Amino acid sequence: MIKKELTNDIYMFSMNLEDLLFESMWELPHGVTMNSYIVKGEKTAIIDGVIGWNGVPETLYEILGEIDISPDDIDYVVINHMEPDHSGWIEDFKQIKDDFTIITTEKGKPLVEAFYGDDLTIKVVQEGDSLALGNGKELTFHPIPNVHWPETMVTYETTSKILFTCDMYGAFGTIDQHIFDDEMTPEETQLYEAESVRYFSNVLTTFSPMVKRAITKTKELDIKMIAPGHGPLYRDNPNKIIEDYTTYTKYASGFGKKEVTILWGSMYGSTKRAVEYAEKILKDAGVKVNLLRLPYATESDIVTNVFRSAGVIIAASTYEYRMFPPVAHAIDELGRKKITNKQALYFGSYGWNPGAERDLNNILDNYRMKWQFVEPVNFAGEATPDKLKEIKQQINLLLENMQEKLL
Repeated sequence: MIKKELTNDIYMFSMNLEDLLFESMWELPHGVTMNSYIVKGEKTAIIDGVIGWNGVPETLYEILGEIDISPDDIDYVVINHMEPDHSGWIEDFKQIKDDFTIITTEKGKPLVEAFYGDDLTIKVVQEGDSLALGNGKELTFHPIPNVHWPETMVTYETTSKILFTCDMYGAFGTIDQHIFDDEMTPEETQLYEAESVRYFSNVLTTFSPMVKRAITKTKELDIKMIAPGHGPLYRDNPNKIIEDYTTYTKYASGFGKKEVTILWGSMYGSTKRAVEYAEKILKDAGVKVNLLRLPYATESDIVTNVFRSAGVIIAASTYEYRMFPPVAHAIDELGRKKITNKQALYFGSYGWNPGAERDLNNILDNYRMKWQFVEPVNFAGEATPDKLKEIKQQINLLLENMQEKLL
C-alpha cells in the first residue's frame, strides 16, 4: 500500500488491485487503485475507505501507526459514495471501534443501515454543510446525486482546497509511486488518459447528464487539488481532468475522435471478408480503426471504443432470422449505457432471409439510442463486387457525416 502526505496532516493511502473484474463485469487490463484519505485536526476523519483493508485491525493499526494515529483517534468516517468498494471496510472497522460518526447524505443514511446495520451513529449532511475538525481543518459537503448512486457527494477541505471526489474524476490503472499528475512520465500520462476514458465509459456513461451537473458544481469551488477514489491525483492542473470529463460527456452524446469502431461477428467468413475490405478503406482514408470481433472482445473494450469513436460500423450476419447474438448483445449493452447519436453503418451477410438489420433496429428503438445510420448493405452469401462498391460508398458517406462530430 502507498502512503503519501498530500499537505500538512492530510494523507492518502492507496492500494493497487489487479486480476479482477470491476463491479464483477469490467475487465481491467491495467488494474485499478483504491484511494482513501485521512484529514487530521484536533479530530480525525477518514474519507472513503479501501476495500482491501480486510484484516482490520492488524492492517489498519499498521497503516495508521505510520502517521501517529490510533484507530481510537478516528472520530468521523466520511462516505462520499456507498458502493462497497469504498465503504465495505466499515464492517471490519466497527469491530474495533464503536463510537465513530458516519457522515453521509440523506439518501446515504438508509443505504448505510441496509449494508452495515442500524446500530451506527450517522450524521446527515446537505449542500454546503461543514464540519470543523480543529487546527484549521474544515470539511464541507456537496451532494452530486446519481454519480453514479443517488447518495453520492464530494468533500472539500477549505484550508488546503483539496476536493475529495470518490468516483467522480476517477480513472482505472494501478499506481507505482507517481501519484500526482506532475510526477508522471509521458507514458504514464498517456496510460491514465486512456484509462480515464475506459473508467468513464464503463462506470459513469449512463449518468452523463448527472456528471455534467457535478462538473458545474465543481467549477464553483476554488480547487488546488482533485483527489479521487480511483487513479491519480491532480495538483498541477486540476482543471485538466475537469475538462476531460466534460469531453467524455460529449462522447456519450455522439461526439468522438476521428476513429471508427467496427463491431463484427461472422459465422463462416462472408461478413469477415467484407469487414477486411471496410478496414482497408478506412485506413486508406487516414482513419484509426478499432476492430472488435465478437464474441472475443471484452465488454469493457466494446463500450470504451464505441464511446470514444465518432463513427461505428456494425457488421454482423443474420442468425436464425435475427442478428448474430454476440453482436446483438454488444449493442444491447451500449443501449444500457445510453451511448446515443453515434454516426453508423450496418452491413452483413445472410442465407435465406435477412433479419439482422430488423433486430438491430429493434434494439436501437428500445433504448432510444438515436444512432444516425447511412444506408445499410445486406448481401446474400458472399459480397459481390457491386455490394463491396456499395459498402465503400456508404463508408465514404459515414466519414462525411462524422465531420461535424469530431472532437
